[in-house]
Amino acid sequence: MFNDQDVTYMRQALELAERGLFTTTPNPRVGCVIVREQQVVGQGWHVRAGEPHAEVHALAEAGEAARGATAYITLEPCSHTGRTGPCSQALIQAGVASVVAAMEDPNPQVSGQGLAQLRAAGIEVRCGLLADEAAALNVGFVARMKRGRAWVRAKSAISLDGYIALPNGQSQWLTDAASRADGHAWRARACAVITGIGTFLKDRPLLTVREVMTSRQPLRMVIDARLQSDPDMPFFHDPAPAMVVCTLDPDQPEVRSRTEQLRGMGVDVVQLPSACGQPGRPMALSALVDLLTERGMNELHLEAGSRMTGAFLQAGLLDEWLIYQAPIFLGSGMPMAEPWTALLGRQGPLAEPSQATRWHRLDAISVGDSLRFRLLRADA
Repeated sequence: MFNDQDVTYMRQALELAERGLFTTTPNPRVGCVIVREQQVVGQGWHVRAGEPHAEVHALAEAGEAARGATAYITLEPCSHTGRTGPCSQALIQAGVASVVAAMEDPNPQVSGQGLAQLRAAGIEVRCGLLADEAAALNVGFVARMKRGRAWVRAKSAISLDGYIALPNGQSQWLTDAASRADGHAWRARACAVITGIGTFLKDRPLLTVREVMTSRQPLRMVIDARLQSDPDMPFFHDPAPAMVVCTLDPDQPEVRSRTEQLRGMGVDVVQLPSACGQPGRPMALSALVDLLTERGMNELHLEAGSRMTGAFLQAGLLDEWLIYQAPIFLGSGMPMAEPWTALLGRQGPLAEPSQATRWHRLDAISVGDSLRFRLLRADA
């Protein structure tokens, strides 16, 4: 069904799609290559929501050369009118002879309809080339469309002897500059970067993307059940978008002045239910993920301490885990250093191995002096 040339052109389209890695949210990352007589005559990628899609850019570059050509697209062309017109109709009007799509669009508004319109217009359609690579590029968009929940990725750093912090709680910096830059690249592709109030007060992070170039900063979020956030912290003086989520009524007298100060600085303060139903208690994390999903967020990036990461894990909300193992030892002579196992939550011992959450290793690579593991939850 597909030959070596098809694979070559689709890989080019995937490389183009990746150029929108940091900017397309909430839309998918899509690339398009138009080929006529074994020559690339047009190419394009989707840059950001509200702007032309990949196919439109590629058709504009191809001009009349698109007539009778083959379009290689990393995602099924859209068939509906949103902020832009349907790409399926643009391809039909341009007179392309065939379309090769990596995968069907999981968006229910499209979901096969774009390909059906192309076929009805007499265009040859083939679908499924490098589908896994295309889906991986849009893992959050696919998750949000198919299961109705954003993709949650956690980042953790550990020492060789399995510790995540010193006895005084300090964990900056376990890894080197290369690992931190890699971590910022994962921040940049996310729609929101999330931390808990413990890490926020202790480490005073900005949660911005600084180590890689990006024209878009993700939403920065602090999970702060009791609204302990200090408006004078540098985090709130950075222009990047910020949100604080709590389980207290943010307008009750005890916290109203702090709420008003934060909102006056442009911070979105949102109340969500607690896990036990009592205000001020730990948050129902599923409600948080649901809120962000409803706001069109595809990938959520969690950088938090053991308590918050463990809570996401125990709630079954972690889909992917980035673990950076640094070539240092923290535990020698310090029995109170925080162990790696603290990330696994506060539950009692398991009765058998089958009760443990199982993970698949996506890769294990060297990043600077550290070893980075990418783990995927088995049922994600």
